[in-house]
Amino acid sequence: MSEGLSTRLSGPRPTPRPTGSGTISILFASVLWGSTGTVASFAPDGIPASAVGAAGLMFGGLLLFLTARDNRLPHNRFEWIVLAVGAIAVAIYPVTFYPAVARTGVAVATVTALGSAPMFAGLLAWATGRGRPARRWVIATAISVIGCAALVLGPELTGTGTPLDPIGIALAACGGLTYAVYSLAGATLIARGHTSNAVMGVMFGLAALLVTPVVLRSGIDWLTTPRGALVTTHLAVFTCFLAYRLFGYGLRHTGVETATTLTLAEPAVAAVLGITVIGERLPLPSWCGMAVLAVGLAVLTLPSPVRAAPIWSAFANRRSTRSGRRRAR
Repeated sequence: MSEGLSTRLSGPRPTPRPTGSGTISILFASVLWGSTGTVASFAPDGIPASAVGAAGLMFGGLLLFLTARDNRLPHNRFEWIVLAVGAIAVAIYPVTFYPAVARTGVAVATVTALGSAPMFAGLLAWATGRGRPARRWVIATAISVIGCAALVLGPELTGTGTPLDPIGIALAACGGLTYAVYSLAGATLIARGHTSNAVMGVMFGLAALLVTPVVLRSGIDWLTTPRGALVTTHLAVFTCFLAYRLFGYGLRHTGVETATTLTLAEPAVAAVLGITVIGERLPLPSWCGMAVLAVGLAVLTLPSPVRAAPIWSAFANRRSTRSGRRRAR
């Protein structure tokens, strides 16, 4: 990538420091996303998983576009390219993630996608000239990824799980890559002065058009059934519209690397829902992995301790101030 393009991707603003409202918004969005796989499992039988995810994106993306206060299009060619890349990534996500859920299960697919997303985000941010990831982010991401790995591999380690599906794992990793790509695209446009509502509205509106053929190919009769309507409504309103509104707000107040690491809370939510709703069971290593994941999120979200200045430094500053006043007199 050329130096000029890297400078453009870095945007005119520095990476924002995480704030309380930004982290809370992203964590709440992660809770909503954590219900995606469980809710999608209640779709009518025989409907392709990609069609279920595409239907949620089609209606949710349209809702995001129609309710955006300012849905003006980008100003120049570069922003159009960034928007197009982000929209394509958004459209690819449901056709990779939802089939991964069908092949590997809710917990494995979710943890693989979200566990790989922070690594992809950090590498993409570094490659596009946004600077090296902070040491705190590296530590928090490493802890969180270890926790996610233990959460997923717990059944394998105890001999109570089924063999992992390589294709499903690859599809989930592709979902993590696309998630990192459209997160970076959204953060880039927001940093260039566009509102988060406008960025998410236009990006997801375009993605909704891209996935429409996937929905039409599977037929639309299932959307009129009670189960199909309820599943699609939840995916569109809660896991797409509301979650990405919160995520867009969080991107304005946090860096993209921090945002993608915070979303590692989603696998824990997905695992809890799988236990309480679907009836899945987690062995002890998986519970330990969930605890490690919580530690990683705490490292990232808790405010950094402010080092107090030594008392002799304050005394020296007072003396220099007084001497300066005397000289001025």
